[in-house]
This record gives sequence, C-alpha cells and structure tokens, in this order.
Amino acid sequence: MNAFLRYTVLRALVFLGCLLLLWLLGLRGEENLLLLVVGAALLSMVVSFVALQRFRRDYSEQVAGAVERRTAAKRARGGDRRSDEEAEDEESDRSRQHETDPADDDFR
Repeated sequence: MNAFLRYTVLRALVFLGCLLLLWLLGLRGEENLLLLVVGAALLSMVVSFVALQRFRRDYSEQVAGAVERRTAAKRARGGDRRSDEEAEDEESDRSRQHETDPADDDFR
C-alpha cells in the first residue's frame, strides 16, 4: 500500500475514533452536531500529529523521492535546455542593452 493511501486511511480512522469518543461522552443531540464534528476534527489533528508521525515521514520521503526522480529524468531528457523564463529574461536584457548602447545609435 502506498504511503499516501495508508496515511489518509489512518487519518480518517483517527477522526472517526475521535468522533465516536466525543459521541460517547455525550455530544449526541442535533444541537451539538457542529461541536461534535469540530471537536473531533481538532482532537484528531492533535492525535494524528503525535501518533502518525512515522507514517507522515514515510509519505514525505516518498514524495521527495518522486520529485527527485522526475527532476533527474527531466535533466536527462532535456539536456541543457533553458526554461522559458530564462530565455525571456535574456531576451529582455539584450533589448535593454541595445536601447542604451550609444555605439548602436545611428542618429548622432
């Protein structure tokens, strides 16, 4: 099971567990529904931060590895190609230099 799916399922289970706990503690009525859901969300955030730290780290390592592989593949595929932004910056620098270069001014 990939790390993202495992972490997501565990977060959902923690939320449902907190929801059940608060419901058992007495937040049962329709007037307490908002308090039940918001309380369960806040409680599950705290519990997930502490209890699911290892799974979160595994997921972030998986994402970082995927980004590194994509970057390496892009470099291997593209060689020394410049980005569009770099090409535009270079073009604007050349045009600004041409505008301010007195040697290119034929009207003097």
